[in-house]
Amino acid sequence: MSPTIPFADRDVVEPVAAGPAVPAAPELTAQLEADTKPSSPPSSPQPLPIAPSMVASCTAPQLRRFIKSRPYVPMHELRRRFAINGGDDDVTAVDLVDGRVFVGLPTREGGLLGELLRGGEVGYELSMDPRSPIVVGLYPMRPIPRS
Repeated sequence: MSPTIPFADRDVVEPVAAGPAVPAAPELTAQLEADTKPSSPPSSPQPLPIAPSMVASCTAPQLRRFIKSRPYVPMHELRRRFAINGGDDDVTAVDLVDGRVFVGLPTREGGLLGELLRGGEVGYELSMDPRSPIVVGLYPMRPIPRS
């Protein structure tokens, strides 16, 4: 039988003698210093490139048809239906005869909706809390007659 080695004796690690430090080449030292310097953050975030085919768009007739097919359309439903993915703060000002209202859509789609509002084809509901001229919903002004 072989002698039993106590547990403490098996985990003993012998120290390794440290040799002289080898200096790095000057070009490697410069590269290491450049890699460790904190890079300055970009001045503003750059948008990701999007192919034109990936951008969802709608036309004024599509908006009109969708709004007239329902008794009431909340703005979030309009954005979802046409995959209008703008920023959180995308708001378009629409000048009407009664004053200015704000539509929570990007500029292009907000302009299309503004044409429908100015033409009297679509009505709008404004936010009541807080009372501000921001459109929260739409409804048809001249419903399509059902036969």
